[in-house]
Amino acid sequence: MTTASATGLSPQARQQAIEALKSGEELELLVIGGGVVGSGTALDAVTRGLSTGLIEQRDFASGTSSRSSKLIHGGLRYLEMLDFALVKEALHERGLLLTRLAPHLVRPVPFLYPLSHHVWERAYVGSGIALYDTMAMTSTGGAGLPHHRHLTRRQALRLMPSLRSDALTGAVQYYDAQVDDARHTMELARTAAHYGAHVANRVAAIGFLRQGERVTGIRAVDKLTDEEFEVNARQIVNATGVWTDDTQAMVGERGQFHVRASKGIHLVVPRDRIHSSTGLILRTEKSVLFVIPWGRHWIIGTTDTDWALDKAHPAATRTDIDYVLDHVNRVLQTPLTHEDVEGVYAGLRPLLAGESESTSKLSREHVVAHSAPGLVVVAGGKYTTYRVMAKDAVDEAVQAIARRVPESTTDTVPLVGAVGYAAVWNQRHTLAKDAGLHVARVEHLLRRYGVLAQEVLDLVAERPELGEPLEGAEDHLRAEVVYAASHEGALHLTDVLTRRTRISIEAWDRGVSAAPHAAALVAPVLGWDEQRTADEIAIYLGRVEAERVSQTMPDDASADEARRSGPDSTI
Repeated sequence: MTTASATGLSPQARQQAIEALKSGEELELLVIGGGVVGSGTALDAVTRGLSTGLIEQRDFASGTSSRSSKLIHGGLRYLEMLDFALVKEALHERGLLLTRLAPHLVRPVPFLYPLSHHVWERAYVGSGIALYDTMAMTSTGGAGLPHHRHLTRRQALRLMPSLRSDALTGAVQYYDAQVDDARHTMELARTAAHYGAHVANRVAAIGFLRQGERVTGIRAVDKLTDEEFEVNARQIVNATGVWTDDTQAMVGERGQFHVRASKGIHLVVPRDRIHSSTGLILRTEKSVLFVIPWGRHWIIGTTDTDWALDKAHPAATRTDIDYVLDHVNRVLQTPLTHEDVEGVYAGLRPLLAGESESTSKLSREHVVAHSAPGLVVVAGGKYTTYRVMAKDAVDEAVQAIARRVPESTTDTVPLVGAVGYAAVWNQRHTLAKDAGLHVARVEHLLRRYGVLAQEVLDLVAERPELGEPLEGAEDHLRAEVVYAASHEGALHLTDVLTRRTRISIEAWDRGVSAAPHAAALVAPVLGWDEQRTADEIAIYLGRVEAERVSQTMPDDASADEARRSGPDSTI
């Protein structure tokens, strides 16, 4: 285990990782891409005893892995497509995450499935959800989730008074799970570092090293210092999601498949705009629409449209927003308006091309291949099954490593913060009393950090002013901002406000008023002077303004142009 493990993803740990990567010593496995699959691959590799590196050109989860529907689920619509294997696999992974791997981050969430027809639809939907629950039971014992139940219209309206009574004849309620995807991905990377992987964000692969046909390493650049260096590796895994084809192009190999990007957008609205004790799932002509409880908010999405523009910052258009509002308003008593929308985010799904012209019909199954000697590519899949994708990628890579490598153990390796979570949760009243905080504050910390919440409380003990709410984003303590930079790999203000926290989509002003206060807290940890602090604030404010403008545009091209006009093209 490296010395970096004691302080998580600190700036010092990152520098140590970069020194190890450029030392000239050959790694057994290097992973390119710090999304959920890449971070999961690094964790899988290092826990098999392989010397492992992980680099990410921007921030952990800065692409698709922070912009999902934040659901851990089997996928009811894949069951309807008769893709039983994919659903069973996903339900098994859901159970592992809920009970063993990340119980502090993954939690049950109820959904209401409204019925608009009488006997035949209840029989059809009910049998499908019954099969869904049965498959979950046989894979992981159901993970303690309640079974589905059939509801009359009156019972459904009691759970969700905001529904129009003429929008349903009855309903079925079932359970799935949700996760803060960005925090989960970061904790995967942090857990990999804990076990000894050399983990560094803001390090980009800019070329491959070759000896004949064999790929033997990469040329990399530290985006903070512009220093270029080489990393030698026996095997490299390309886990770059929607950037897969771009990464493959650097080695002159496209591989046997092509990755196509599909855009999905989500809206965030205040919890009091929809009166309900349950989430909601609706079918549209193009996709499935979810209304998902999210703390003091609702997340509503998603769309499913082809995207061929800037992959780093996919933009939501006014047309996208209107589409989501129009469909959810069809079933709500009090329609939502643009003024109700607190936040908007857009993400890209990496879909395997060549199977259908419609992105919503493209396969969510993943593929793994040795696209060149020394280079493995993993692509496709869905967030819930990241661990299986990672396992398959390492299984493929180790076939070319000349020693016996143990089987994957990640189904029994909890993330940092998970071990002992239930016990610490039971002690939350004592923790709150000792820290001088309201128990609700401690519950908030436990749901974000698990047992590592104690490290955040230690900061408050050392500096009591950090126990105060963050100005402009009072749901968070000031200590959380400091901790994001000192332990969680945040290197820019944008990292803190968009991924370590969700202030950028949860605050009415999208974090504008919180930005200077957060920057002042982060500056000493990251060694920023006054000019750098001012620059970071300006970059964040420019990003918010560019997003706001893009969301008034009627089409993808104009929205993309507006979004890219912001000053944070590399963040």
